[in-house]
Amino acid sequence: MRAVVADTAPLNYLVLIAAVEILPRLYDSVLIPHSVRNELAHLNAPLQVRDWIAQPPSWLIVRSEMLPADPALSYLDPGESQAIVLATSLPAALLLMDDREGSIEARRRGLKTLGTLGVLDEAASRGWIDLSEMFRRLNATNVPIPHAG
Repeated sequence: MRAVVADTAPLNYLVLIAAVEILPRLYDSVLIPHSVRNELAHLNAPLQVRDWIAQPPSWLIVRSEMLPADPALSYLDPGESQAIVLATSLPAALLLMDDREGSIEARRRGLKTLGTLGVLDEAASRGWIDLSEMFRRLNATNVPIPHAG
């Protein structure tokens, strides 16, 4: 078990499909930068997600300290860029991220990435969830990820 860093989308979707509680079973803790917390709490985020982040579980750690800006990541949204910066500051961090461009950039920087589907697959391989049911729920969400701003 280990700590991981998460971007907005995996948390958003795992909350919406009622599967977010698999995260503390897979990892010791989940760290997010303050910008990801802001995106999850944004007024355009689904109410279920806003309610969840308003009272985050003990295994979710919001890093509120200001992370250094990386101009090379300016093409990504704040949550993605700050999640990459946070993950690169930790030894051998795993980054939970669905965004294709962000994942490519993270891997370019030596980070291992895993998306929502990968998290679900990992939980299913351990027999904790029914993967086909999770896919059904995930397909029913189709919720765009808000950008704080």
